[in-house]
Amino acid sequence: MAKLGFDNDKYLDLQSKHIRERIAKFGGKLYLEFGGKLFDDFHASRVLPGFAPDSKLQMLLQLRDEAEIVIAINASDIEKNKVRGDLGITYDLDVMRLIDAFREVGLYVGSVVLTRYESQPSAVAFEQKLVSLGVKVYHHYSIPEYPYNIEGIVSERGYGRNDYIETERELVIITAPGPGSGKMATCMSQLYHENLRGVKAGYAKFETFPIWNIALKHPVNLAYEAATADLNDVNMIDPFHLEAYGTTAVNYNRDVEAFPVVEAMFKRIYGESPYKSPTDMGVNMVGNCITDDEVVRRASCQEIIRRYYAALCEQKETADEGMSMTVGKIEMLIKQVGITVNDRAVIGAANDKAELTGGPAAAIQLPDGTIITGKTSPLLGAGAAMILNALKALAGIDDKVELISPSVIRPVQHLKVDHLGNHNPRLHVDEILIALAISAVTSKRAAAALEQLGNLKGCDAHSSVILSSTDVRTFKKLGVHMTCEPRYQVKKLYHSK
Repeated sequence: MAKLGFDNDKYLDLQSKHIRERIAKFGGKLYLEFGGKLFDDFHASRVLPGFAPDSKLQMLLQLRDEAEIVIAINASDIEKNKVRGDLGITYDLDVMRLIDAFREVGLYVGSVVLTRYESQPSAVAFEQKLVSLGVKVYHHYSIPEYPYNIEGIVSERGYGRNDYIETERELVIITAPGPGSGKMATCMSQLYHENLRGVKAGYAKFETFPIWNIALKHPVNLAYEAATADLNDVNMIDPFHLEAYGTTAVNYNRDVEAFPVVEAMFKRIYGESPYKSPTDMGVNMVGNCITDDEVVRRASCQEIIRRYYAALCEQKETADEGMSMTVGKIEMLIKQVGITVNDRAVIGAANDKAELTGGPAAAIQLPDGTIITGKTSPLLGAGAAMILNALKALAGIDDKVELISPSVIRPVQHLKVDHLGNHNPRLHVDEILIALAISAVTSKRAAAALEQLGNLKGCDAHSSVILSSTDVRTFKKLGVHMTCEPRYQVKKLYHSK
């Protein structure tokens, strides 16, 4: 079993208590800007072994009676059909997915706010759909010279134009399908309107990374920089916090740059600011729950290498000139933490196997440290072969044993090529797992191997070539941390997904 470096139970308890304290500080009404992913925060779970991917959701469930959720979405993003890269769905569809997901676990979704609203046709159609489904919708508008003209922003012609979002509970969580949705502006607009109504509500920010109370160059904070390298975010010492308290705290450039504006807005609305630094605005307790710093450091270094290979592959696939800057930035981070790609053992193993066999290969490191490889064959792709070999090793089955008869695989190949129009007859990972499940009906060995699937979760793996999107999705579902060399298996202009 992999070593843990994070106390998830302590985090859930400490984080919910801290948010309650912040609510009390403002007299019982808090607008909480919620950054990052509420669901499936796999980045956090990778760099903080022991952090459950749904930890933030579980924390909110402890506050469910006090909390309601408002989802912000930029109306321009709806018009542009902006897509979430990780899910492959548009932002407007993700809003509905989020509403369903929140409701399913018992969290109250109060409304949706369309920010930068200008009656865009797609935004109007989306609003009509939400209203027909019983969801309240509000409009917030673009404000000239935002965010620098404080006098104009905090006025009737600025925030005063925005709809006042009617809320019922003391904790209002402002979340969104992605960046640029206007979460902070929504919070500040609400503070303006609450103040007009005689309610002194507060504002706080919840971001998991960077972790403010560990070192600036700690690998877990550098892993966050690697994850956001394409956004040009950088971690930095909070100068406002250092000046106010004489102690260092880590924040990131956008919050530090925005703080004077936020502070000025607070002073304009309330006459004074409750915060002396952007770090003060945060409520993140993650840093207090790290139990084994060395485990976290090692995990974060592995994440930086994974992000590096992801950037290399994206650069290869898109030929985007901007990606060269992203790759260069992550290369600098690798040097800063003093590691090389060779510190990810599966990379060398996969490439060595590929060189030995003269074809694509893959390697996976099992929980006990054993590295298992797979090669391309007429029947199987390298990823599929690797998975079968890994399952045999985990089940204690001799490597020479045939788990799936070629008589089962060949009809599937016939179906793929002759009836479904595929050019590649080799079975993908999902296809080989279906074949294994069928074989498990009559084979005890196949059944034993299938039972080991759960033990692949959290394992590192590497492919000597770029995998198909089908295989990538399957590895994600299995919880395997897969990376690929930035090269294609064949030289073609078009590579199908």
